[in-house]
Amino acid sequence: MKILGISAYYHDSAACLVVDGEIIAAAQEERFTRKKHDQDFPNKAIEYCLAEAGCTPNEIDYVVFYDKPFLKFERLLETYLAYAPVGFKSFATALPIWLKDKLFQKSVISGALKDLWGKDVDWSERLLFSEHHLSHAASAFFPSPFEEAAVLTMDGVGEWTTTSVAVGKGSDLSVQKEIHFPHSLGLLYSAITYYTGFKVNSGEYKVMGLAPYGEPKYAQLMKDHLIDIKEDGSFALDMSYFNYCTGLTMTNQKFDDLFGGPRRSEESALTQREMDLAASIQAVTEEVVIKLAKGIAKSTGLKNLCLAGGVALNCVANGKLLRENVFENIWIQPAAGDAGGAVGAALGAYYLMLKQPRIVNPQLQDGMKGSYLGPEYSQSDIEKRLKSVGAVFTNHSDAEIIQLTAQALAEDKAVGWHQGRMEFGPRSLGGRSILADARSPTAQKLLNLKVKYRESFRPFAPSVLREDVSEWFEIDSDSPYMLLVADVQKSKRLAMTDDQQQLFGIEKLNIPRSQIPAVTHVDYSARVQTVHAQTNPKYHALISRFKELTGCPVLVNTSFNVRGEPIVCTPEDAFRCLMGTEIEFLVVGNSIMRKEDQDPALKLDYKNAYELD
Repeated sequence: MKILGISAYYHDSAACLVVDGEIIAAAQEERFTRKKHDQDFPNKAIEYCLAEAGCTPNEIDYVVFYDKPFLKFERLLETYLAYAPVGFKSFATALPIWLKDKLFQKSVISGALKDLWGKDVDWSERLLFSEHHLSHAASAFFPSPFEEAAVLTMDGVGEWTTTSVAVGKGSDLSVQKEIHFPHSLGLLYSAITYYTGFKVNSGEYKVMGLAPYGEPKYAQLMKDHLIDIKEDGSFALDMSYFNYCTGLTMTNQKFDDLFGGPRRSEESALTQREMDLAASIQAVTEEVVIKLAKGIAKSTGLKNLCLAGGVALNCVANGKLLRENVFENIWIQPAAGDAGGAVGAALGAYYLMLKQPRIVNPQLQDGMKGSYLGPEYSQSDIEKRLKSVGAVFTNHSDAEIIQLTAQALAEDKAVGWHQGRMEFGPRSLGGRSILADARSPTAQKLLNLKVKYRESFRPFAPSVLREDVSEWFEIDSDSPYMLLVADVQKSKRLAMTDDQQQLFGIEKLNIPRSQIPAVTHVDYSARVQTVHAQTNPKYHALISRFKELTGCPVLVNTSFNVRGEPIVCTPEDAFRCLMGTEIEFLVVGNSIMRKEDQDPALKLDYKNAYELD
């Protein structure tokens, strides 16, 4: 049984192919089109998935879309009627798009499949639609390592649902409770993202990274005016402060008045107010998530929890939830946002519609295979592609690749690492990564300003050998998907001087906080990725060799891209990134490129070539 799941038309379109319950391939369309957050029909991702499985379109039994357009249109209509005549401008802006494309999505998708695969098959008979939050829940439970679990999904909004609680047992999954639009934790976080001058749907993680520089001075104000949080974690928003139901912005004048002025313009400098707002919304989010989890544990009696939806990418809240010990085990879908809906749509059809048996393999971490579900390139193909773009490279054995790369990292070089299958989801996990020495006191600033071309306050994540994680961080559990934040062990921290203690906010940025300063945030936290020999043996071998050379089993791992561009997919993408940044050493498969060996005429001005978001 071959089922293709599709997510599209909102943001981060993606495709996933499931064969007899096993996830064979999954990828976001943006990686192929090089258009960040590409929302168009995922033609190239679909082509990749079928090629990976070696199957033809006629072998696909079902195509499943991740949500139901008619229910979304119902929400749009009912929201307008509830607020009419206020909001007509917003309604009038959205209506032509719905009438042209979204409302008749079955015919649109069927037509897109015919354009892609040919017109000899009527795909409307094999085209199914899941519900948005059910897709999220299915993406969390069915690949999880649990026979039974509670499932919490949180995001901006699906059709109507913004938060849901489901219970999964074997191959069954049923939604128990929901919170509906306009009451949304995800949209509240996005409102603060908008108000602090960042872009909604892409800047939320910047707010999370900014939070440790501030104090939660506005948290009580938010709870007094914006959100009413019940003891079980359920909540309601006071919509008089928000504009997203009826307008073209997230917040309104009443919101501005509450926080003492207008939103920060995107061009202006960050102030302490933005840092304190970030800290405050982060504190409120953590309170809601923990209370929801406690309520779920009490009502279900289950020991395992799965998470999905955009809010599940808030790794700080996830880390605090883990430390609360509300559940014995927590598993988070690595592609927790809308792209992961493609996975849930396919798996949901397989288990819930077709009633297929589900077998949990205790030998595996989970069914996501480390999230290494994207394209891989053979060595001969790599060499052909690199030659086509004028790259100068040398080829080496696996052992030489590990030794030379570990040595370059120990020499404080910024390394591009393009190996094996590309990751599915928003994180680079050792397949398409930029790596550096976590011990370097200058790596964080260098990578932000000269490689990533982004704000200097943004933290970087550590990759650490799973067997060494508890020696360096205050966590002793698997975190393969970089979705849990933990503090650096006290024994690895550096004491601050009296003068340094007096610094506040972003002034702390350049003060080394630990023996691994490049991955230690100002509050001693780090977004940890545990690296496992089972799922990524080559990356595990590299960090192991680096440990032998330096005594440190921790590397900086950040996504292999520059600001404004998707994570690299092909060897050509990786080479262009080398030539457009201050990366010094690039490894693609068994080929090594050193910056000083390349033709200077191929240098790219990445810093000015992309719209900086």
